[in-house]
Amino acid sequence: MNYKKPVYTMFRKRIIIALIVAPIIFTGAWLYKSGDIYFEIARNIDLFTRIYKEVTLNYVDDINPDEFLRSGIKGMLQNLDPYTVFIDEKRQDDIEMMTTGKYGGVGISVGIRDEKITIVEIMDGYSAQRQGLMIGDEIVAVDSVKLDKSMFDDVSLYVKGEPGTFVGLKIVRPGVTDTLLFSLVREEIQVKNVTFADFVPAESGTAYIKLSGFNRGAGDELRRSILNIQKKGEIKEIVLDLRGNPGGLLESAVDISSVFLPKGTLIVSTMGKDSTSYKAYFSSKEPILPETPLAVLVNGSSASASEIVAGAIQDHDRGIIVGERSFGKGLVQTISPLSNNTSLKITTSKYYTPSGRCIQKVDYAKDNKVITNSAETLPEKYLTDNKRTVFASGGILPDSSVTLSELSDFTRDLLAKGYIFRISSELIAVANEKRYTESDSSLIREKTGRYLKEKGYVYKPQIVKKLEEIRESFKSKDDFAAISAEFNQLISKAESAGSANTLALPSDGVREVLSDIINRQGGSSEKIRYQLRFDHQYVTSVALVKNRNYIAKILNRK
Repeated sequence: MNYKKPVYTMFRKRIIIALIVAPIIFTGAWLYKSGDIYFEIARNIDLFTRIYKEVTLNYVDDINPDEFLRSGIKGMLQNLDPYTVFIDEKRQDDIEMMTTGKYGGVGISVGIRDEKITIVEIMDGYSAQRQGLMIGDEIVAVDSVKLDKSMFDDVSLYVKGEPGTFVGLKIVRPGVTDTLLFSLVREEIQVKNVTFADFVPAESGTAYIKLSGFNRGAGDELRRSILNIQKKGEIKEIVLDLRGNPGGLLESAVDISSVFLPKGTLIVSTMGKDSTSYKAYFSSKEPILPETPLAVLVNGSSASASEIVAGAIQDHDRGIIVGERSFGKGLVQTISPLSNNTSLKITTSKYYTPSGRCIQKVDYAKDNKVITNSAETLPEKYLTDNKRTVFASGGILPDSSVTLSELSDFTRDLLAKGYIFRISSELIAVANEKRYTESDSSLIREKTGRYLKEKGYVYKPQIVKKLEEIRESFKSKDDFAAISAEFNQLISKAESAGSANTLALPSDGVREVLSDIINRQGGSSEKIRYQLRFDHQYVTSVALVKNRNYIAKILNRK
């Protein structure tokens, strides 16, 4: 298998261990242009320490030493890329979850809905689901700790804990007068990387796999999911959905790619300060789907490890990339443990796809006085195995660009203000044993209109917002009063038209409400099946991947 090592115009010496998650041990030194780097570090640490001490002891008001120091750390790191960050005690569980793929909890996710801490997801098979907690439940207390929205960031600290221990939740449920008390046993929660895997439509031969993360064990999880699908029938084509996947462990990205690419194939390479830090990562396992037609879905929220997978598939012409340009994060971070249960996540290298391209979109070193000697000149165009032209910088550009249909402005407004979630809660509260389906669209519209009217909801149409913006642009004019009066008349008419249609929930609004209800009544898998029917990107990717002649042409196969 041919592959290219990245070309560089400038190297700097450094001794480094370059993995996404690993301790860093500095065992050597390198030269700094103004002298010995260790001398420079020592001199500036002394200056920083003296300033910190003087201000903490002598400032006119009392200083919190911990908060003051951490503010200094955060301010210092803000001059670098946004991925180099200090991780405090509260976020250590997130690091543990990513590196191990599990944590101790009850199987819920929470969010702020209507100014309240609310359960927004319940995982299958854990104590929260078994004991009857529901999406939409408001958590008002954990054990003896009363909660309000200002404590949202601390909720996970109270709910999570050692498996086998108990936690008490006090719940307020829509449509139920009494406060509900739950005593839940914490369990070892296995974080799912593959959140859906099945034929869609059923028995169609088209396997749809939603990969939502790249935590530890993602590759094995994907393999098991594919084998389970194969038990139901032959997989004729596969759609791997990486949309909205922000990435994770580099080694998991390599393992995921190995499911589709031959053993020994280059997946990705990384380079730190100089050529001695170069490392190449190859597939180490035999693929289980080496030739099955493949489409990979990406969008602007597909980042990092997602882009490694998409880049490897594209550079080796293994499948087609469909959707929108990916995020463009070509930087690799290393996590280094610090004292007091804190850590430092630091960018230690860039990664390169098999053709040699770096897909990093934003150059954080440009016009940055803190970062020196960062100049790097790389070509913009590269060639895949089949001599197709692909491009560096700015993410992975799809082989077939397909945009997702936008929601109507009215529906977006309802979502942004939390009305869709609340409407779903109201409908479920009066459902009894009823299961809502598409045949209930008229009922959903009717109840939504009545609910919005009761809550005094006022919709400001997009045209009103535009007219107000234009009106304000004339504010400096001498005759603004006359102009404003004319615009006010237009705005009044537009508002009246919008008000008349307030009760008319559009089709995409009905789908959003029904999706939320299906998620609560039937689970996330049923919700995904329902949503995919109206997913233009998925429907298009299926049509493309079924067209073998199209795939051969796009991938330049002879």
